[in-house]
Amino acid sequence: MADTDDLKETHDYHLTVPQQAEPFPLKGCHALDWGMQNRLSKIFSPATGRTVMLAVDHGYFMGPTTGLERIDVTINPLLKFADTLMCTRGVLRALTPATFTKGISLRVSGGPSILKELSDERIAVDIEDALRLNVSAMAVQVFIGGEHETQSVHNMTRLVDQGLRYGLPVLGVTAVGKELTRDAKYMRLATRICAELGATFVKTYYVAKGFETVTASCPVPIVIAGGKKQPEADALTMAYQAIQQGAAGVDMGRNIFQSNAPAAMIQAVGKVVHEGFTPREAYEFYQDLSSGS
Repeated sequence: MADTDDLKETHDYHLTVPQQAEPFPLKGCHALDWGMQNRLSKIFSPATGRTVMLAVDHGYFMGPTTGLERIDVTINPLLKFADTLMCTRGVLRALTPATFTKGISLRVSGGPSILKELSDERIAVDIEDALRLNVSAMAVQVFIGGEHETQSVHNMTRLVDQGLRYGLPVLGVTAVGKELTRDAKYMRLATRICAELGATFVKTYYVAKGFETVTASCPVPIVIAGGKKQPEADALTMAYQAIQQGAAGVDMGRNIFQSNAPAAMIQAVGKVVHEGFTPREAYEFYQDLSSGS
């Protein structure tokens, strides 16, 4: 029992200062439980409300990918520059340093390889394992318009129910098949469905025309996929335009780890996302870093 002999009388109640609670700054997430908000704050910088996610989960359906043959060699040195790592539980357990304290977005759907119909995915990770791994979000692929659209949507909604029960956000990842048109109309449809059915935030592709209507009509944060490898200047331009048109961050993989200078590239992307660098400023920054000047 605590010693109460020298217990001082309480007196400092700050009667003239109204009680305050700092509002959670992330779009559409102010009413979430504390645990959900805390996990999201490890993904999205509290200072900017934005994120640079490093996507290295390609192997779950593609196998070894150029730049990801040895994740311990090529990716781990980049972790200090990322806000979030997007990966599978296999990579997390086998290769990711336990000292990494930023956000982990864990790929939890899967099944088919690139040799089969990709939309035929299932939930591939139990939420108990996601919690055991102390991840910040669960990422699930949603194939709007795909052959197995309903199944993939149900994968997401099941995870949303479990995530709300245990305080774990869900990232709905919109997939675009070869047969689907990649335009703002489709992106509005896919992202809105994910948000309406409970995704905490959504990953989608940037489109050059009308992307601001995609972010405006989605009530939760949108991060853009990096997509296929582009020249560094083009990738930085895409990131800048997406941020200017309402995106809350980027989830880049190949445009970072397949760059000629991955460490310089991820830092340049960070300058665009968090500091508002223009594409020209960011590319000059990339060139300076990559040349060692």
